[in-house]
Amino acid sequence: MKISIRNGRLIDPASGIDREADLHCAEGKVVAIGAAPAGFQPDRTLDARGLVVCPGLVDLSARLREPGDEQKATIASETRAAAAAGITTLCCPPDTNPIIDTPAVAQLVHQIAARHGLARVLPAGAITRGLDGSQITEMAALKEAGCPVLSQGDRPIRSAQVLLRALEYASTFSLTLFLQPLDADLSEGGCAHQGAVSTRLGLPGIPEAAETVAVARALALAEQTGARIHFRGLSTARGAELLVEARRRSILASGDCAIHQLFLTEDDLHGFNSNCHLLPPLRTAADRQSLRMAVAEGAIQALCSDHQPHDADAKQAPFPETIPGISALETLLPLALRLVAEGVLDLPTAIARLTTGPAEVLGSGSGSGFGRLKPGRSADVCVFDPAETWVLSPETLVSHGHNTPFLGMEFQGRVRWTLLGGRMVFERSGTTGAAAAPPRHQSN
Repeated sequence: MKISIRNGRLIDPASGIDREADLHCAEGKVVAIGAAPAGFQPDRTLDARGLVVCPGLVDLSARLREPGDEQKATIASETRAAAAAGITTLCCPPDTNPIIDTPAVAQLVHQIAARHGLARVLPAGAITRGLDGSQITEMAALKEAGCPVLSQGDRPIRSAQVLLRALEYASTFSLTLFLQPLDADLSEGGCAHQGAVSTRLGLPGIPEAAETVAVARALALAEQTGARIHFRGLSTARGAELLVEARRRSILASGDCAIHQLFLTEDDLHGFNSNCHLLPPLRTAADRQSLRMAVAEGAIQALCSDHQPHDADAKQAPFPETIPGISALETLLPLALRLVAEGVLDLPTAIARLTTGPAEVLGSGSGSGFGRLKPGRSADVCVFDPAETWVLSPETLVSHGHNTPFLGMEFQGRVRWTLLGGRMVFERSGTTGAAAAPPRHQSN
């Protein structure tokens, strides 16, 4: 289908575009920005007057639960939620069941995602077999099977020797390793930031040093090997500072943070809300402010959802015994827009942290033509209404996971259309308010 999107505010940070302009798509690609090519006759024209047109969002960490935990969610359900959230590309950690530590499992994930056709799913291959932290996987084979990066999910590598060998291997094949900045020993048994709040609530704590020790160790080994690393989920001011210092020394390192870390703090644990049980834990208000500054300045170049859908049972236990994580795909863009409303970011910068920033992290290993709008590139497009207000509720959530501390919150900004490779994969009927007509999804 040939599609023209007209009269919208087109924002493409990668190209430096921020102006009212038309976008024209055909055969799965962007064919022109501005005037349509000679003889171009669209099959459908979308009027984006008053709306923002930007690249499809790229999410560096979204658990889809399939294979292995389909009682929580499936690739079908979560890519449907991603499409509704304007997310066209997402990277899923390897901690599925079976673990993505062989080409066969990676290919299975690709096949299931392709069958549903609602989002581009890029599996992260496991760094170590079974994620046990001892024996390195066949990284080159995982790369050939479509894993653009390697990861341990939320299971840190205890052995510095194993991490060193993994970095040497990754450097040889120009692979990026996603590393969780959390020391396994210092964080073991903890469920909250170690400080006044955890002490008052009687919760076992995870100290700031659990992050800084892990970051410092990884940076030292990356500097020695020349490998490219990415810290998946920074949560402290000092962790972000160490990353900035390392980049000044030309160490090939980058970092992201989960967007909820820019809003929630340890104070939200009062009342023992299990939906605030996260890993890394919610930190202090000072950490939150420093992370916001790091995102604004580009020291942290990507924001992600860190989406972890759970069934109800996972959150129904005493706080330390609940499973960490929140369902977060559908709050990624609205929370980014709230950062704009609060003056933390301007709109082009917010979109950059959700598009070009994460696309650059995935790099050439993903075959990336996404994260930007440019003639000849894949027509992955998000069109959203920055003024529409709505309330997050079980009825408005598309994801199977309803485990979010933002339930009942009013947001401003909502996706109207999502295109993946030029195909309309999401369309929202209606124009205003939480009572808008239900969304429609289209798949192969």
